Amino acid sequence: MGTKTGRDSRTRVLVTGAGGYIGSMILPALASRYELRLMDIDEIPERHGITDVVVADLTSPDRSGFAAAFIGIDVVVHLGYVRSSPGGVYDDAVPHLERFETELANVRMAYNVFRCSLESGVRRVVVASSNHAADWYEHALIHRGAMDMVEPGDVPLSDNFYGWSKASYELLAFPFACGTFGRQLEVVMVRIGAPREVDASDHIDRPSSPQPGLPGGTAGLKRHLGAYLSVTDARGIFAAAIEASDVRNEHGV
Repeated sequence: MGTKTGRDSRTRVLVTGAGGYIGSMILPALASRYELRLMDIDEIPERHGITDVVVADLTSPDRSGFAAAFIGIDVVVHLGYVRSSPGGVYDDAVPHLERFETELANVRMAYNVFRCSLESGVRRVVVASSNHAADWYEHALIHRGAMDMVEPGDVPLSDNFYGWSKASYELLAFPFACGTFGRQLEVVMVRIGAPREVDASDHIDRPSSPQPGLPGGTAGLKRHLGAYLSVTDARGIFAAAIEASDVRNEHGV
């Protein structure tokens, strides 16, 4: 496709949410391969020698405060996310029904990223999605043996607002990817599972959670092992998503 990729050409990459957990996993590898600009709502404590840093709130409907950060960028890696409950999807600190507004703000953030990328000439956006985009299949079918796995072509169906927001990212990206707004914006969705080390003792003696939730015991351990994403693999998959020469499907989208 004649685009800049790889270590030698120093592809310019904007990483949103760069101060978060996934950012901490992949930034050292990205910094060695690309020319990086980092963005977060707060100051980023560990920058890995990167001096081009933008502090901005990507959930704002006023894009004028951050649109300029997308100019001159080849690829955006969108990791930005506002947590709707301190302990994650299966935490009860915030009732599930009360998480909608926060997750809606995350969808707004994704829209702002797609819009600014389109208007600034960005070639590709790589988005941190999640296996939770298809949580309903896991909770209702896979755990009871009625389904083996979720396939890429399955409609993303989630039984919680976190997963709903990730599924919304994926559907929201499609009009941008198919060229509705004047040109095609290449989009890659990376569904992340369990990006942390798995300790068997955390699962074996734990009972199953109520729906929506995880299985306990050996089933829970198997689930986390199946979803496990190592630091090495996380770095590799994001590099591959940035550098792949063609990410279009059989229909050219």
